[in-house]
This record gives sequence, C-alpha cells and structure tokens, in this order.
Amino acid sequence: MLRFPALLFAAFAAMASVASGQETGDGWGVDVRGFALGTYAGRTTGRLPSGSEGRALLLGEERLRLDLTAWTDAVEAEARVKLDGIHDAVAGDFDPDLREAYLDYTAENLDFRLGRQIATWGVGDLLFINDVFPKDYVSFFSGRPLEYLKVGVDGFRARYSSDVLNTEALIIPRFEPDTLPAPKRFFLYDGYAFVTNRSEELPDTTLGNTEIALRFYGNFGGFDLAGYAYRGRWRSPGQRADDPNNVTRVTSIYPPLSVYGISAQGQALGGVLSLEGGYYDSRDDRSGDDPAIPNSQARFLVGYQKQLWRDFTLGAQYYAEILSNFGAYKRSLPAGFARGKKYRDLVTVRLTQLLAHETWKLSLFAFYGPAENDYLLRPKVTYKVSDHLSAALGANLFGGEKRTTLFGQFDQDDNAYINLRYDF
Repeated sequence: MLRFPALLFAAFAAMASVASGQETGDGWGVDVRGFALGTYAGRTTGRLPSGSEGRALLLGEERLRLDLTAWTDAVEAEARVKLDGIHDAVAGDFDPDLREAYLDYTAENLDFRLGRQIATWGVGDLLFINDVFPKDYVSFFSGRPLEYLKVGVDGFRARYSSDVLNTEALIIPRFEPDTLPAPKRFFLYDGYAFVTNRSEELPDTTLGNTEIALRFYGNFGGFDLAGYAYRGRWRSPGQRADDPNNVTRVTSIYPPLSVYGISAQGQALGGVLSLEGGYYDSRDDRSGDDPAIPNSQARFLVGYQKQLWRDFTLGAQYYAEILSNFGAYKRSLPAGFARGKKYRDLVTVRLTQLLAHETWKLSLFAFYGPAENDYLLRPKVTYKVSDHLSAALGANLFGGEKRTTLFGQFDQDDNAYINLRYDF
C-alpha cells in the first residue's frame, strides 16, 4: 500500500492557502491548488458479482488533488503537475494517480509540451472517433466525475499555429491501454469466462512501437475543420486463445491500428452542427479472419446542439460503425460467442437545465443503440453550495435485450452515486 504518497499530497495541499498565486521578485512564481473529493456508488439491483470486489458498494473512494503550476518570466515556460492521492474502500488500497505532469515551452508560433498529458481531439460528445487516446470506462460507469474518463499519456507534443492552418503532432513512446470493467467488480459478458488462466501482453516500449498522432486544423467559412492521422494500437484488447479447439489460456493483446479521419463544427440551423468520420485500419487483420483482432471499420457521427430557452440546452448525436469483411468475421467467430453487428449505431441525447443563478444543474445523458436494442441513462443533479463546496447526485442505468451487447452486459450493474467536492 502506497500510503506515503497520499500523506505527501496532503502536506502539499495544506500549503495551498500560503502558496496559491505566490509570485517572487525574481521573475518566477508558483500556484498550488487542489480539491478533496469523495465518490460513493451503491448498486441498485440487489445483485452482487462473484468477483473478489463484488460488493453492494460499487465504488467508495476519497481523493486528494494537488494541482501545482510553476512559471518563470525569463522564458516562455511553465511546469504543471496534477497528482491525486486515493483511498479505495472497496479494494482497501491507498494509491497515487499521476493525472498530468508536463513542461510547456513557447517560442513565437511554436509551442511544445513534454511529459504526462491528457489529449482531447474530435467533436463528439462522449463519442470518440479521432480521439484515439486512452479512456477509463470504470470511472465512467461507476460515478467518478467526467474528467476521470480521460487518461493521460506520456509523450511529446509539438504545435504550430498560423492564421491559415494549425498543426499538432503527438509522439507517445509508451503504450497506455483503456481501463475497462473487470469481473471482479462488474457483471459483464466474457466469451472465455470459463478460462481462468489469463495474461496480458502489453507492447514493448521500442522505437517501432512508438505511437504518432497528427492533427491539422483551422477555421474555414465559419467552420472549425480538422484532419487526423494516427499510427499506434487498439487500446481495448483482443483475446487470443492458445488453442481454439481446447482453450486453456487466454492472452489480452493490443494489435496494431491506424486511424484516418476528419471533423467539422460550426454554427448552422440555429445551433451548433458537428460532423466527424474516421477509418480504422486494423493493420494485422485486413482480411478480417483473425477472431482475436478487431476488423477494420468506418465510423461517423452527426451532432447538433441548441439552446431552446434560457439556461436550457439540448444536444443530440447519431453515431455508427460499419464493420469491414463481415463474412470473414462471422466465419472466424469462436463457437458459442455472441455475434456482433455489421452496422452498429448509437443515438445520444443530452439535456441540461441551469437554475438559481447556475447554482443548480440538472442533466441527463442518454445512449440508445438501435441495432443492439440497449441503452445507458445518466441522470445527474449538481448543487454548488459555495465557491469551494459542491455536491452531485447521479445514476448509471443500463439495459438491453441481450446480456452480450455494449450496455446490455452491464444490466445488473445499475448504480446511484454521490460526489462531494471541496476546492481549495
């Protein structure tokens, strides 16, 4: 148990009232901020998974955030660290979580960032096509604040800005996978549930495995347009069986992937229109006949957002994935496995109402999959007690016709949660 880092974070946080916004006479300064956060999510179905962390309390944790920024007037440079100390009551652990830690440097039209950083690309609202960076779906499905959906990567970013076209490149030497629900804490579908001998094969940190992401963007005709290219790996694993006819061992693998895409966003039809598309090139299985590797696929979304009346906003999206070589996928599917769809789509709706001078926020985000007939509902109420204290009450409600689809598999993981946050 890593108790010392958590105590260290607390010591730094206690300095915030003294150090916050401090500047020196030598042309440098430091700003220390942070927050204390409690998140507690309880199951509402009365069912408990059989895993080692299958309890009525799906999530019970306290976090202490240290957010430190240091700068100097001698050069256009800034350093920032976001560090969480976490107590997990369900697992009984104390752990650190380094959210971000990077150095920024600016020189005229160029700026650089080196270190652990969170990248956000694309125009989708909780739907990701060209945002190929890691996500934490355990956080998303169990009530942590939305910022914890994104996971930082260790890398180097270079950006060039001009009046016509901007360019951004991100180089990531070390692979970071998605964080996915596991059977020790969630009900979920696993075609190899009968196999207990499991392992994970993460890519080595080598020059050949270095991820490269490129983005070109600018404003043209009142629309923000962007083009994207990525060469790396699938962040959610495929499952490789040692012997398809007599499976005794399953290895999680992260096959090579390239993504090419475009997006556009701007004012239209009295609101904001968003368009995005991308092609996922599964480089190690372009024929589609390897059941351990996802097939290549095309993805697209159309979104629209509009304020219907004062402090009330409606957002809606349509998203789809079209699987390549569907015939080869069907032929290679292991016996007894649930078969996916050639065309899988999602419809989302976001409703947001602000009340009482924005101290109350009522929201609903709903996912519905027409092709698979499943859904996820995320209602939430947030109250800002003061400039420092806030509370939120919400839920994650899953359902579906089958227990093998994206949201249907979590049908027994419905939960209600509360977030309590104090900023300092």
